Amino acid sequence: MNNPLNTGTIIAAVLGLAVSQASAETAHIFWKDLRPPTQAVAEDANLPMIAAKLPDHGETLSLSLQDKTIQLAGYALPVDRDGDLVYQFLLVPWTGACSHMPTPPPNQIVLVTPAHPYKMAKAYQSVSVTGVLKPGMEKSQLFILDGVSIVQSGYTVRKAEVASVDTVPDAVTLPVNSPWNFLNKKKN
Repeated sequence: MNNPLNTGTIIAAVLGLAVSQASAETAHIFWKDLRPPTQAVAEDANLPMIAAKLPDHGETLSLSLQDKTIQLAGYALPVDRDGDLVYQFLLVPWTGACSHMPTPPPNQIVLVTPAHPYKMAKAYQSVSVTGVLKPGMEKSQLFILDGVSIVQSGYTVRKAEVASVDTVPDAVTLPVNSPWNFLNKKKN
């Protein structure tokens, strides 16, 4: 005789196993993982890594994570929004990138399309993005205070799950003498 309780228990166990395997397959990555291991970090006293200082202009992508589910924390800069709902954004490794200071190289920018519109309180909100990483150059129009900027990203994550986070573990911190250092200060 079939016992409905046992069948339900088996189905729940199988579903639970599938969910735990999916989360175990998510690679928690850092910004350095998006650069080829041979690429040096270009820095000077005032600016973090920028494309102009790299021999390949930061267009060399890391293909080892292609089509893998990743989780990466960074700062969200809206590309397509309606009020506080964001439909697409650039994920960047430091606050002020792309609009207040030089653009990071393409291999340090991820174009993110959330699975559902993401409610964003402010530009450069720290978020965690989870989804399938696709290497490939894409250009986005970024509307900033002094006009329009075209930003090239090296990766995309579509149908991403987006969550607010308190900190970005490997965020680039601007040097004390940087003219953009005010972007690092916490607001009360």
